[in-house]
Amino acid sequence: MTVTGVGRAVILAASAAVLASGCGLSAELEREADPGRTAEARPGPRASGPPVSGPHGTRPSTGAQAPSRGAPGEPPSAAERCPATGVRVSTGMVSTAMGLRAMPVTITNCGTRDRQLNGYPDVRVRDAENRPMDVTVLKGPGPITQLEDPGPHPVPLRPGESARSVFVWRYSAVDAATLRGSGVYVEIGARAGDARQTVEPDGGLDIGETGLLGTTAWQKVPESTARP
Repeated sequence: MTVTGVGRAVILAASAAVLASGCGLSAELEREADPGRTAEARPGPRASGPPVSGPHGTRPSTGAQAPSRGAPGEPPSAAERCPATGVRVSTGMVSTAMGLRAMPVTITNCGTRDRQLNGYPDVRVRDAENRPMDVTVLKGPGPITQLEDPGPHPVPLRPGESARSVFVWRYSAVDAATLRGSGVYVEIGARAGDARQTVEPDGGLDIGETGLLGTTAWQKVPESTARP
């Protein structure tokens, strides 16, 4: 497969966007762009890849907490201060490469007591009309992609510390008129049974009819990368 100079720039930008997750996504994105590549991928220049297009829908009216936006590490606004659950969920830029989508999801202990994670996030996807989508959420990135997954392991979070998961899916056409197939709202909980927080990923999740969303297990965010 031939990758043009523009295509290579997009791949490198996507790789740089989630290098901090420590999940080997950069190598997988390189394989998507060049299946014949066998050498370990090197980090590309930091650049902003094109966001996945798609308008935001109406605000949800479910029992889940109000939607939140903003990149991890940014000072929270008054509306984004610590929820009653003591944790705050945020999403990063959606990276794209040859149909593979990847989005880092960060959970931050914004409360006053220590917390413990172990496993995968609890996720539910809703469309522009706030209706649940028929999406199978996988514990692990396969069979979507060969992305490294740390697997379930204890992740202690002291106040102010964060953990990260990476959500992956394959692009599928979305109806521009009805937004059918676009996950506009994503409800995310630290684990099954915990209260979910609703986030609106920039551009949405263009899962379409594929119906599969992979997740990696929570992994501690190193203190050096937790903030810009």
